[in-house]
Amino acid sequence: MQSERVTFSNAEGETLSGVIEAPDGDVRAWAIFAHCFTCSKKSLAASRVARGLAAQGIGVLRFDFTGLGESDGDFSTGGFSSNVSDLLAAAGWMARQAKPVTLMIGHSLGGAATVVAAGQLDGVNAVVTIGAPSDAGHVVEQFKESVAEIEAEGAAQVNLAGRPFTLSRSFLDDVRAATVQDAASALKKPLLILHAPADDVVGIDNATSLFLAAKHPKSFVSLDRADHLLTGKDDAAFVVDVISGWAGRYVGQAQSVDAAPRPSGHEVLVRETLANGPFQNEVLIGGRRFLADEPKRVGGAETGPDPYEWFTTGLGA
Repeated sequence: MQSERVTFSNAEGETLSGVIEAPDGDVRAWAIFAHCFTCSKKSLAASRVARGLAAQGIGVLRFDFTGLGESDGDFSTGGFSSNVSDLLAAAGWMARQAKPVTLMIGHSLGGAATVVAAGQLDGVNAVVTIGAPSDAGHVVEQFKESVAEIEAEGAAQVNLAGRPFTLSRSFLDDVRAATVQDAASALKKPLLILHAPADDVVGIDNATSLFLAAKHPKSFVSLDRADHLLTGKDDAAFVVDVISGWAGRYVGQAQSVDAAPRPSGHEVLVRETLANGPFQNEVLIGGRRFLADEPKRVGGAETGPDPYEWFTTGLGA
């Protein structure tokens, strides 16, 4: 797999930071991974699941929501709707890079945002949540002792996951107004719910509420002995295997070069790969496979010679 650092703009024109984990070979599908509340694209769940899926042919964009990690913006006022907006911006950017997103995966509050965002994206065929709350307002429990101060003063500093954050009244109002169960009910897309029975941050009853709200096809898989942050390597590997197998029904299988018609003799076939950027092409010459691409300075991924280098090579040969 290949890791590529990328940036793109949110709806406010602020720069969001991300990483694309791309398969080395054929791409089954492109996905987006939404991280948990106050986490980042570097969380264990985000990095391990994204890399694991890339190893199984599913390319993944993981990125920092507005105001978190290496992304610009103000986290204190963004709220839940900002996360949803960021996911829509990420999907739009991926489409412009010739990496259309058909699978969306969200962890914890990122899972709730994914359910809402996926309902607004026609190209998304399948949705996965991991330890997600059925109500975005659930996150208020993590700083409930500061709610009165936020409401009275307009803002307050709170401690989340060992780090200080300033949260405003608008943030509080935004998460309370979210209607995640309504979005699940109206989703009309296959939904896979992954949740640990002993999750002490987002209780298993949230999985029940999401499952009951959603329409079929829907599936639930128990993450026995996993914690909320999915810190165990074996647990992350299990999540990868489940998502990869389940999603295959909805986002397609990798197209093997062996299964494609192979040119015989000196016959040449050039075709788009829709992987690793907008300029990569697959070149089949007499049954042998090569890649053609453009330099990174013009938007390519440098996975093979550019057309001028191919032409020069042919003359030289």
